[in-house]
Amino acid sequence: MASGGGSWKGYTVLTTAVVVTVLATTGVWNPFPQMWSWVNTSGPVAPGTRWQQTLGGTPQSVAIVGDAVIVEYRTSVEAYGLTAAVPLWKSDADWASIAGSGAAAVVVTGRLLTKGYQVLDPRTGVVRRSDTTAGAVWTYQDAIVDLSCSKGNDCRLTAWDPKAGGQLWSVDTGGIGFVLDAANPDLPDTRRLVSDEVDDDIAGPPALPGLMGLPNDGQIRVIDTANGKLVQTLREARDQKVVVVGGRVLTVNGTPADGTCYYEVVATDPPGNAVVWRRDGLNLRTADNGSACEQEKDPAGGYNVVLGVDPYGREVLINGNDGRNLWYGDKDSDVLAVNDTYAVIRKDDTLRGYSFSKGKTVWTQTGRDKAGAALTPYAAVVVSKNRVTALAPASGVVRADVRTDAKVFAVGPEGLIAVSGRDMAYLPFA
Repeated sequence: MASGGGSWKGYTVLTTAVVVTVLATTGVWNPFPQMWSWVNTSGPVAPGTRWQQTLGGTPQSVAIVGDAVIVEYRTSVEAYGLTAAVPLWKSDADWASIAGSGAAAVVVTGRLLTKGYQVLDPRTGVVRRSDTTAGAVWTYQDAIVDLSCSKGNDCRLTAWDPKAGGQLWSVDTGGIGFVLDAANPDLPDTRRLVSDEVDDDIAGPPALPGLMGLPNDGQIRVIDTANGKLVQTLREARDQKVVVVGGRVLTVNGTPADGTCYYEVVATDPPGNAVVWRRDGLNLRTADNGSACEQEKDPAGGYNVVLGVDPYGREVLINGNDGRNLWYGDKDSDVLAVNDTYAVIRKDDTLRGYSFSKGKTVWTQTGRDKAGAALTPYAAVVVSKNRVTALAPASGVVRADVRTDAKVFAVGPEGLIAVSGRDMAYLPFA
């Protein structure tokens, strides 16, 4: 009896499954989308969010642009309204980047292995300007800079106003080849210092630097961005690393000896080679192997500020323009994040915000021994296990403090965007 009853129930379940499948495939009734939606329903990303939106895929980047939220995927970009996450527009693209700031911000999109790009209105997706020749594009707060090469030895760098679309300047760079492509390819400058727990682009586009260095086959062409002029062409020696920081050309010389590498940093002002400042024994962490002097990494820093280590293991933050010490630490202090104005420094379980203009600590957070950090124009973001805190950079006033395991992707004037899996949420500041 028990065996027969079990078989009868099995036949009933099987028959029901077959009927439902037939109805779904014929279009009469399909419960599967609702069932899948129910299975994928997740809890809140964080307490106190204004809205939460399930995305169509894993985002590559997220940005707050005015009253729009721009989400970049691998093959598309879409926009939502900041107020209530209402879908605004969607476009096919392999990459997207933000240029400009405030009301003048725009979205720049393009395709991989395809020349050209489009400049879109962040609210409507309408094309404001399009280009069909550029192979590489860099986006800044005050300019869009593109590189077009009709031939390997015929390249031109051009700067454009992000919102108005007018040309600011254009300069012949000579042969650059095709090593630079897509959005924001790496240049010999500082790399942003941010925590792994936040998105690399959380701070948004930087300001256009006074000098840009274009790398090509061991050479670096230095461009003055104030008027669009090629001011210097130089070549790295074997044990050298050349970067452009703070309107200066920094040459890091590494000399192997005694099983280690001895460093010297020399800052010059193009087009001449007059030395502006020099530091012996300053390690900018440009080499992974301390004894080989093979410098393959850019120094960490923030725009015009560079992070180094003295011969005694003490970290130091230096103004790249004039070589001044902006902050000098001890062996137990680590810089977690830095920009031109502030630094976030950790010692033991205490984090502190340091103001370069005031020359002192302007806020502290205790009990954050394993925390990471990032600096944005609107907030200093401190991230530790299951906790995100946003503070006013100048005072440390807490603008948000929530328990969440989500990753912070973007910070705007009034709140931040956090993403957990495919769920995106907006957390307004208090």
